[in-house]
Amino acid sequence: MKNYIFLCLTLVIGFSFDSYSQQSKINNADKKYNNYAYVDAIKTYEKVAEKGYKSEDMFKKLGNSYYFNSDFEGAAKWYGELFAMNSEIEPEYYYRYAQSLKSIGDTSKANKILDEFNAKNKNDNRAKLYKEDVNYLDQIKANSGRYKIQDAGINTKYSDYGSFVSNNKLYFASARDTGNFSQRKHKWTNEYFTNLYFADIDAETNTTSKVSKIKNVLNTKFHDASPAFTKDGKTIYFTRNNYIDGKKGKDDNKITLVKIYKATLVNDQWTNVTALPFTSDNYSTAHPALSPDEKTLYFASDMPGTIGQSDIYKVSINSDGSFGTPENLGKTINTEGKETFPYVTSENEIYFASDGHPGLGGLDVFVGEFDRHGKVANIQNLGADINSPKDDFAYIIDPTTRQGFFSSNKDGGLGSDDIYTFLETRRLKCIQQLYGTVTDVVTNDILPGTKVTLYENQDILETVIADGSGNYVLPVECGKTYNVRAEKENYETKEVSVTIDKTTGKTELPIALTKNKCRVTVGDDLGKCFGIKMIYFDLDKSNIRPEAAIDLEKILAVMKDYPSMKIDIRSHTDSRATHQYNEGLSDRRAKSTIKWLISNGIDKNRLTGKGYGETQLVNRCADDVPCTEEEHQMNRRSEFIITAL
Repeated sequence: MKNYIFLCLTLVIGFSFDSYSQQSKINNADKKYNNYAYVDAIKTYEKVAEKGYKSEDMFKKLGNSYYFNSDFEGAAKWYGELFAMNSEIEPEYYYRYAQSLKSIGDTSKANKILDEFNAKNKNDNRAKLYKEDVNYLDQIKANSGRYKIQDAGINTKYSDYGSFVSNNKLYFASARDTGNFSQRKHKWTNEYFTNLYFADIDAETNTTSKVSKIKNVLNTKFHDASPAFTKDGKTIYFTRNNYIDGKKGKDDNKITLVKIYKATLVNDQWTNVTALPFTSDNYSTAHPALSPDEKTLYFASDMPGTIGQSDIYKVSINSDGSFGTPENLGKTINTEGKETFPYVTSENEIYFASDGHPGLGGLDVFVGEFDRHGKVANIQNLGADINSPKDDFAYIIDPTTRQGFFSSNKDGGLGSDDIYTFLETRRLKCIQQLYGTVTDVVTNDILPGTKVTLYENQDILETVIADGSGNYVLPVECGKTYNVRAEKENYETKEVSVTIDKTTGKTELPIALTKNKCRVTVGDDLGKCFGIKMIYFDLDKSNIRPEAAIDLEKILAVMKDYPSMKIDIRSHTDSRATHQYNEGLSDRRAKSTIKWLISNGIDKNRLTGKGYGETQLVNRCADDVPCTEEEHQMNRRSEFIITAL
């Protein structure tokens, strides 16, 4: 990607008549370099170098001239000459040299240079990212093989880049208009200035048709690029050199930078072209991208407060059409290098191009997620399908069809930059469904309307309400551990942890809630109402077991909460032994329970009780029926029937 298409769009205009006058003096080459005429500067510097002249300063400028034009092979050559003369130079040259080496396939040497860069500049965010992920190539490999990519069918031998889809049309920038003999060229790249074009898109095949140039006020004689339309197609934001109404704006160094402009469609004509209020003559703003709700504009800039060469910012769009104060997205996404060409989707993701995050060389495309605080997290390289050792950028995608476009100057293209179309065949994320039914722990009744919240590291990811069948569904990522919290009125809040399998599919997590308050009526079984287990007794015993005492504490607490409540305690036995014996045993158990409650503060006038022996069995275990011990124990129980409130 030529450097003019992201931020350093300085306006250095010259007429190209193929009449370049050879220069041999190094000061003339420096003058060209300082005026951003890198193509001309390269010619002069290289002629001097061919005569055996060596200079650290010249090798730096030669390397930079190639690097700023994304010719990494040339950059690697001259940075190599620089390092051969002196390895103790500014840390930034280590990073540029490493990027250039990666772009020509010398990854091993590039990583060694990055190790030196890290040692010399530990506070640089790029160094930290590299140190934290020295095996970044493994992640890139794992993220590869997910796309079907083909030429978009609109490319020329000139630069074509920066696409946007609106109303079944693909809009993009191109330098294909060579015009007449005096057509202006940009001395930075020696290419013609870019204008905005469009082509119709076949929705099924994502292919394009005949290309047309936009013939209205959106195009000027200088750079016009990177459009972004509102959904209704009536507003466009785009990048342009600081030029309007025939006048150029210049910074303090007499350089014309770039700004984001806005235009509106009135009676099918674009009008009211204005620079956005936060732009400036003294810094660049470029490559606008709208949030799905169109309330936020994302863009790249080198405005004061920028961390690196260009950062990604956001600014709110107010309901009256005014704008808030731009905010830097922070160090989780921005580095000391270049971050540019943002694109935000309805899935809370931001795609962007960067040469500061670990990649394959040049600009790579990355994706990050917005957390609930609006910060970008979990940034990943899209892999070697989209990315290459050259510049890859301007990625846009339809979250539903998974089709999109991106730009690149990778090998095999028609021009210096080309537009490619793609189909994502496998999501970068492994997404599962976490689902389940919320029920009452005692009655197994479904609990519709339950609030179910998904947490990761104490951050709320999503909240849903259980449907009429008590069911909930939450999207989760494979291999991660989450906490799930269920909340419903009159029930105790429950939180459970779940680890999702590493493969795609579904994970079931049923949730059973316990009542914390129960609206009781006469005739209810207090034990069941409050989720209290039955009071069990040992065979032939009427003493209170320790675990039974724990449950009786719950009965005790309820009766203290309801001072007028009266209960009838009904004790039961299993069918073993005689009817007479069982009746006496159950009566002793009922009296034992009553005695325990009285000893713990309940008035005896609130308590009645009776033993029913084996007359009310809860299962098949009658006389002479073979049953397990567990089945018999189910019949040895006490019930707590409310007789008054």
